[in-house]
Amino acid sequence: MATIRIRDWTKEQLEELREAESHSSHDSVIKSLLKDHELAQCVTYSVDSTTEEQSEPEDTAFEDLTVFDELVDPDNGVLFLWCPNCGNEMAHLTIERPVDIPVYEMECQRCLTRLDQHAIVGIEIGYPIEQRLGDGTLEDDLKGCVIDYWDRTLEQLAAEVVPDREPERIVWQFNQYLDRFDWQWPVDVPVIGVDVGNSYDDEVTGERLEVLECVVETRTELNTYRIKRTSDETGESTTELMGSETLMPFLLRRSLYLQTESTD
Repeated sequence: MATIRIRDWTKEQLEELREAESHSSHDSVIKSLLKDHELAQCVTYSVDSTTEEQSEPEDTAFEDLTVFDELVDPDNGVLFLWCPNCGNEMAHLTIERPVDIPVYEMECQRCLTRLDQHAIVGIEIGYPIEQRLGDGTLEDDLKGCVIDYWDRTLEQLAAEVVPDREPERIVWQFNQYLDRFDWQWPVDVPVIGVDVGNSYDDEVTGERLEVLECVVETRTELNTYRIKRTSDETGESTTELMGSETLMPFLLRRSLYLQTESTD
């Protein structure tokens, strides 16, 4: 097999990347760089000139920190992609604007989590990465950014009917990530799913839902659970099976909160 000669400076750069990103070899580093290049091409040429001009999302929790699905116009066309699970930089790109990524997946090389456009976080050059790394708050920001995006996305899904955005599928995907990341959901944010052993208060109906057991597991939508429903007004309780059809209204109207107090 022929040998490719490269300059010492290039070798040093590859070695620095190999150590920083925990690659097993220089070949692995080069493959990673090729993937970054492939992503950049995907971003550059995925813009449909016939579609209406997109605008940046409003009322987001952070500036210069955006889940990939919502990214439109990164500062100076420079973008860093980060994994919200382990806080690892997965790629850095220089791209043409605007950005339109309908579907994309890539694997974090540190924690080996396969992420899609609903979980990858894009960091623009205005975000103080070095400062956040220094004070240890970067991972909290990444988590907060993703949770804010999931919360707003479900709220938007309740008000629109878009064939390519199936609410049940998206809710299922969000919950898959939540389990994989092992995040504790904030008590002040409406939940995106339910878990066995937890209780939830609905601020609209005044009901409390206590999840007793999982009855049916599914691959692409919410599982079916046996749930005890208790009325806040009468104190009366009923037990019933609730699946995607009956749980989705609670989740989409963003009124169901995790109850932290004892249910005894």
